[in-house]
Amino acid sequence: MDQVTDPLAQHGEGPVWFAGWPGLRWVDMLAGDVLELDGSGTVTRRHVGTVAAALRPRADGGAVLALERGFALAGTSLADITLLGEIWSDPEIRMNDGGCDPDGRFYCGSMAYDGRPGAGGLYRLDTGGKVSTVLSGVTISNGLVWSPGGETAYYIDTPTQTIDAFDYDGDLGDRRTVVRIPEDAGAPDGMTVDADGRLWVALWGGSAVRCYTPEGKLEDHVSLPVTQVTACAFGGTGLDELYITTSRQGVAEGSQPEAGALFRYRPGATGVPVLTYG
Repeated sequence: MDQVTDPLAQHGEGPVWFAGWPGLRWVDMLAGDVLELDGSGTVTRRHVGTVAAALRPRADGGAVLALERGFALAGTSLADITLLGEIWSDPEIRMNDGGCDPDGRFYCGSMAYDGRPGAGGLYRLDTGGKVSTVLSGVTISNGLVWSPGGETAYYIDTPTQTIDAFDYDGDLGDRRTVVRIPEDAGAPDGMTVDADGRLWVALWGGSAVRCYTPEGKLEDHVSLPVTQVTACAFGGTGLDELYITTSRQGVAEGSQPEAGALFRYRPGATGVPVLTYG
């Protein structure tokens, strides 16, 4: 396990590796900033809004973003941002985590700032700009990934302590639970998938990332020196490095000096290229 950066983020989330970018990007969510790590190890911070919930690359260049209450498009440098309008007006609800499907559409889920049950949803931005509600009654919408073949979507609503699977044929179909995470292990947060279809999930409050098969078998437990582990993504030129984001939320002042840093683990597995928007 390597610590790649200083503890730069108050609430680091959503790492994304894309060959068309200078390197890895992730968010300092509640600061509204995107962080970028280039090949020299230099980190650049770009402010994009009140909240920077998630981002993914666009197939034709640039990025698609989820901000506090809606989606936005940006150029490659993230300097020119086009807001696509608010999906809701309630200031107590914000976007949280998302990803793209095999058909080039971008999803992001929401939650209440106070975490109250059922206040969130999952929203989809189609390639033409239309926004649809995919799920409602969600509490803390988190990890969303597709199997390497694209036939299954995996999804986390954190308080359920589960990873659920949906059959996917252009829409989310039948839903079933495939992984149950014990409460004493931490709460499931962000998630990624490797080339063998295994699920790597960050455990908020659990000081770890775990790897599960789609059948729910635990295959790896990666310990970190901080409790609030938020998300993970495969990166590097060979997609064989697992980048892990962390947070200082809920961490006592003066404790866990590494909290908020970016970490890297070499798990002996490879990821799949990130799905793009458009």
